[in-house]
Amino acid sequence: MSWLAEAPALAGLEPRDRDRLAQLRPMDLPAGAVIFRPGDAAQGYAVVLSGRVDVSLTGASGREMLLYSVEPGQSCVQTTFGLLSEAAYSAEAETARATRLVLIPRTVFLDLLDRSAPFRGLVFGAFADRMASMLKLVETVAFTRAECRLAARLLHLSADGPVMATHQELAAQAGTAREVVSRRLEAWARKGWVRTARGQVEVIDRAALSDLAQADM
Repeated sequence: MSWLAEAPALAGLEPRDRDRLAQLRPMDLPAGAVIFRPGDAAQGYAVVLSGRVDVSLTGASGREMLLYSVEPGQSCVQTTFGLLSEAAYSAEAETARATRLVLIPRTVFLDLLDRSAPFRGLVFGAFADRMASMLKLVETVAFTRAECRLAARLLHLSADGPVMATHQELAAQAGTAREVVSRRLEAWARKGWVRTARGQVEVIDRAALSDLAQADM
């Protein structure tokens, strides 16, 4: 079975274009695989079939911040920029868990973008969605306190159970420093809002964290 069956967003392409893409082979990557680093050139347009890719930025101080995650049906704005302008990557992309993806080579991507209206609509629609989420991130980091961002992130991550993440990983996702995360989690644990263990945070009082998450709204 072709991998295109796993990418419903491409169902609207013309048969000849689907046949062309069907020749590409999916890649199965383990968690922690680096897809690109700052300074790399974009080689192709990644279609994530399963799993998740985290794109993060590291400042001169060494502080890391999660810009966005790419899951099935979503796009990487850094890659789209790079393919259209030949600009090098300024961020790093790493698989957050086992991930299956297909890389559409740059030449194929540009050709489809030029002559396929369905493909062009797909790419720029995903690009617009990603840009909207990036602007939301800028707004959140600029105008929301770090503890509110951390509370909101914990609520999101704990929807399916305990959060399996280090303090450094949570700091990157909340756009703050690891020390801030450690202090906040210690304080919340004393209040009975969370329970912590090595590499794990269990949310106990969702109502308390929800109130805090919305405090700056």
